[in-house]
Amino acid sequence: MSSAVTDLHISRRSAVTAAAAAAALLPLVPGPAAHAGSGPAFLHGIASGDPLPDGILLWTRITPAPDAVPGSGLGPVIEVTWEVAEDRDFRSVAARGTVKAAAGTDHTVKADVRGLRPATDYFYRFGVDGGVRSPVGRTRTTPAHDAAADGVRFGVVSCANWEAGWFSPYRHLAARTDLDAVLHLGDYLYEYKSGEYPEAKDVVRPHAPTHEIVTLADYRVRHGNYKTDPDAQALHAALPLIAIWDDHEFANDAWSGGAENHTPGAEGAWAQRVAAAKQAYFEWMPVRPSTQGTTYRRLRYGTLADLHLLDLRSFRSQQAATGSGDVDAPERTLTGRAQLDWLKSGLTASDTTWRLVGNSVMISPVAFGALPAELLGPLAELLGLPKGGLAINTDQWDGYTHDRRELLSHLTDHAIGNTVFLTGDIHMAWANDVPVKAATYPLSRSAATEFVVTSVTSDNLDDLLHVAPQTVSLAAAAAIRAANRHVKWVDMDSHGYGVLDVTPQRAQMDYYTVSDRTDRNATTAWARSYRTQAGSQRVERADAPVR
Repeated sequence: MSSAVTDLHISRRSAVTAAAAAAALLPLVPGPAAHAGSGPAFLHGIASGDPLPDGILLWTRITPAPDAVPGSGLGPVIEVTWEVAEDRDFRSVAARGTVKAAAGTDHTVKADVRGLRPATDYFYRFGVDGGVRSPVGRTRTTPAHDAAADGVRFGVVSCANWEAGWFSPYRHLAARTDLDAVLHLGDYLYEYKSGEYPEAKDVVRPHAPTHEIVTLADYRVRHGNYKTDPDAQALHAALPLIAIWDDHEFANDAWSGGAENHTPGAEGAWAQRVAAAKQAYFEWMPVRPSTQGTTYRRLRYGTLADLHLLDLRSFRSQQAATGSGDVDAPERTLTGRAQLDWLKSGLTASDTTWRLVGNSVMISPVAFGALPAELLGPLAELLGLPKGGLAINTDQWDGYTHDRRELLSHLTDHAIGNTVFLTGDIHMAWANDVPVKAATYPLSRSAATEFVVTSVTSDNLDDLLHVAPQTVSLAAAAAIRAANRHVKWVDMDSHGYGVLDVTPQRAQMDYYTVSDRTDRNATTAWARSYRTQAGSQRVERADAPVR
């Protein structure tokens, strides 16, 4: 990295003062308007995503007329201008252009801007004729590919259920001035009808539409619903988003041929539903599709870290039954052959210090009933049980052990170190070593590490059981750790977010919780921190969050 870029990066980190924090809280976006009035309006905020050394993807939706609401198919074609500048007042414009918004893309627009400088903060906005302008957003490009970046810091979130509460974690991340981007690990939205999850008595605010989303219009309406949340708008305006999907962007426990929450016939063909969900996702999210219909792709932060982003829904086999030895069948796949080969080759070719893997479901094994290694294999084969012990959740990598063994063996066989899996989905916070053979850990090797962030709002253990936090969960967490010695910490009750700080020496996840998901003014507090030192392939507790 050039000295100029290095100085810019360091000064940005050291400038976290009260004045900077106050400036960050100035409304980059206003609260969502109730309607468009008589003319065009930007009601769903603005966003940026998938940053590159020389570019960024910009997103917005224009409502050209009052009846042109999401999913309506109504409204005229309208030309939208965009600008990117080095200053908030747009005196130094770096790029500008126009794009047309039409009903065919639900009046969403994207601009894939190039020609920008690496490791640089930019401001952006949209406009239409008549002087109507969007709020101003802030974004940031990544370091040059060969730059020796001194550090990168991400906000990390997953599992945001509109009906379960307010998106306070987004607000707290938006207020920070020290982040390079936000990594969303899936379940950006939920497909259920109102009152199904959570139960009707626990609904904080109803979904739109109120029925389960199945059609293209349904998915568009639901995306539009989520994009009116003021905390989501603030987060998108403040930081670039790097997102992957999990199952609820489609339907619960989705796999390549169906889903637990899909009824063929009554809800149409699964292929049509998936196509509708994916179209709406790419319309409404600041994400570049890497290949047709998928989100697996790779980003890079100089020579410090590359980020391998996975799609663990589009190609997977159907989930096995709990307790079934089918989880070990070599013909069953989580990733699909092409994606697994892409991941393995990318990890092998990586020349960065760290290899970060955006991973929507947990890769660390979590099993009960573990037996001594000399008994486990033979008995499992005789009884038709999983050879790694009785898996709790076969929707995770535990249900696809052949893919996991192949990937972890690849890491160890090729001496690929400093691989960190970043995971969501499970509505709990975890810090794990990722062992090659869990039954003999810690005598056997750890191939990687894993940081799992809890949900923004989606139900965790105390919510599901309707008990006080840190009561029943303490016994459950102790049982999990006793049976899985590679699990260093698990919090089953809290909602919140993570902050991942990566330097050449270590990668550290700081876990933050919010006081009450049902309080739109919820406060935040640091809970714990875990880190992995370069070269160790193991996690350890850190005494304090990064500053």
